[in-house]
Amino acid sequence: MIQEDEIFSIDSSESFEQAALETFRYQYSNVLVYRNFCDALGVDIASVNKSSDIPFLPVQFFTSEKVMADGLKPQITFTSSGTTGSTRARHYVTNPELYRKSFLQAFRRAYGDPKEFAILALLPSYLERKGSSLVYMVDHLIRESEHPASGFYLTELDKLAKTLNELEASGTKTLLLGVSFALLDLVAQHSFNLSHTIVMETGGMKGRRKEMIREELHQVLKTGFGISKIHSEYGMTELLSQAYSKGDGIFSCPPWMKIMTRDPEDPFTYIEEKTGGVNVIDLANRYSCSFIATQDLGRCFYDGSFEILGRFDTSDIRGCNLMAI
Repeated sequence: MIQEDEIFSIDSSESFEQAALETFRYQYSNVLVYRNFCDALGVDIASVNKSSDIPFLPVQFFTSEKVMADGLKPQITFTSSGTTGSTRARHYVTNPELYRKSFLQAFRRAYGDPKEFAILALLPSYLERKGSSLVYMVDHLIRESEHPASGFYLTELDKLAKTLNELEASGTKTLLLGVSFALLDLVAQHSFNLSHTIVMETGGMKGRRKEMIREELHQVLKTGFGISKIHSEYGMTELLSQAYSKGDGIFSCPPWMKIMTRDPEDPFTYIEEKTGGVNVIDLANRYSCSFIATQDLGRCFYDGSFEILGRFDTSDIRGCNLMAI
């Protein structure tokens, strides 16, 4: 079995495939829910020789089952934001240090050392509840930043605008990360002309505003902040890794994460360059399930990048996703 730290040394498609197959065999043997799911499908374990042979557990199992390796105890339980009256997903994390390594290394690969930034977070809907994996991640990034202006801004839009303008005037490299509705509230009340700030949206209106397609959302934000690109983060409660987009909604994964798109009519057939259901391999999900069939719709490209186009009509609109196009 590949060691924990070895997943962060993956540097080729061959090493990823080997790690994915080893992880699959470990999780089949140790995660009861996943083993029962594979057995119900009649999967011949000996015939699983590549990642596309691996069964992907529907993400809905995280709302009804305890997806966790046998004999381990959760140190942290993350819960999804959910919608009114919906059942929240639960992700039982037995090794928080593995999560911290995953999100810190993914951030550094995409943006560099957090210490290079003032990191401002506008995540009111996440801060207003317990168990948010996004708040846990951003809190650690803020601590890593060590900049005196770094921090969470719950509803203090005037204070946040003042801080952004002061950082801009001093030429400070800044990251503003926010949930979509809150970023829209900010630019509705203040105008900016930023050249030293990355604005990153995590998606989601949380019932606070009318849902918007990505292009419309990004155009409003680009105009309001006076910038040419809006960055995005793709993650969810059930994952321990994130993909980042530096503009135009095109995401890239860290080497221990991979996106595959399944045919909407046949979940065991994979497609590229066409819209399909999003399957995620997240090797940081070592003691849970690394192979998850999400309710997102997306498109994969041959270089490994991808875009999220929405969600299946029958799924809750929750988490870090925009409405279906």
